[in-house]
Amino acid sequence: MKVAVLMSGGVDSTVAALLLKEQGHEVTGLTMINWNSEVAAQAADAAAVLHIPHIVIDLQEKFQEKVINYFTSVYAQGQTPNPCVVCNRFIKFGSLLDYALDLDFDVIATGHYARIKYDDTRKRYLLKKGKDLAKDQSYFLYGLNQKQLKHTLFPLGELTKPEIRNIARERNLEVAESKDSQEICFIAGDYRDFLQGRVKFKPGQVVDLQGNVLGEHRGLPFYTVGQRKGLGISGGRPLYVVALDSENNRLILDDLEHLYASSLTATNNNFIYYENLDNPLGVEARIRYRASNAPALLTPQGDKILLQFDNPQRAITPGQSVVYYLGEYVLGGGTIQ
Repeated sequence: MKVAVLMSGGVDSTVAALLLKEQGHEVTGLTMINWNSEVAAQAADAAAVLHIPHIVIDLQEKFQEKVINYFTSVYAQGQTPNPCVVCNRFIKFGSLLDYALDLDFDVIATGHYARIKYDDTRKRYLLKKGKDLAKDQSYFLYGLNQKQLKHTLFPLGELTKPEIRNIARERNLEVAESKDSQEICFIAGDYRDFLQGRVKFKPGQVVDLQGNVLGEHRGLPFYTVGQRKGLGISGGRPLYVVALDSENNRLILDDLEHLYASSLTATNNNFIYYENLDNPLGVEARIRYRASNAPALLTPQGDKILLQFDNPQRAITPGQSVVYYLGEYVLGGGTIQ
């Protein structure tokens, strides 16, 4: 099988390519330049060590259009974006997959910690958590469709991170000790520095839930729900961002108890386990990547989803992704409103 492995030069994508080559597949490394061109040189070095061909494609314009513009516009609306989800859907498993298929590759492969299974009964490709739950990346992949899953391999899905590093060490690969990649590839430091000059903002009032004025904020894009540090407000007690009122340009702070909510509404939903969902269903839901899955009742409401949790959840953040799970399987996910 002809496989294009999306390579960054890190240990995960390098070992993914290595394993597929050892399994007898015809492997080529495929690297996109989306923000930092240095990744292409790193990936080329890794491909050379594995003695596989390597292709570089410049997707900076597409990345700007689909990911950077999305990232800044969501912050400008007073919400918190999830750029990795958008990048996976439109870039890695969108533009890059299409490019690979046009070159007559059968599939692409990545170093994601997740698994794909084909269900013969329902004739659907299903997405599962990776075996290494500490590294599981299924949360970021809920937006994939059936075509994308059909033409994708996750060679690392059944392995843990320590096992992958050991494989690299056994093959004497220098990347064995490489650092894990950061979550947002185009931001090296504080995202607020990145937003400077890219997002319009203006100072406004900081208030509590009773409307009492506590001070002034520097611009809503520089804050997110649940934030405690860096607020510049001395309220005599711990205060947290509980909401961003973009209509009135107000930052709302209050006590920790006000960060908890028992329900949310999600839009832009994509389903994998079922083609459509018409009836209420008990699920486990994750409201951010680092959060724990929580039991909830999922109820379809037209093109939206109402999610009612068994227990209140902390800092449900508009703009972030909520992903629904059925055991190890990803049912789907959407955007928190």
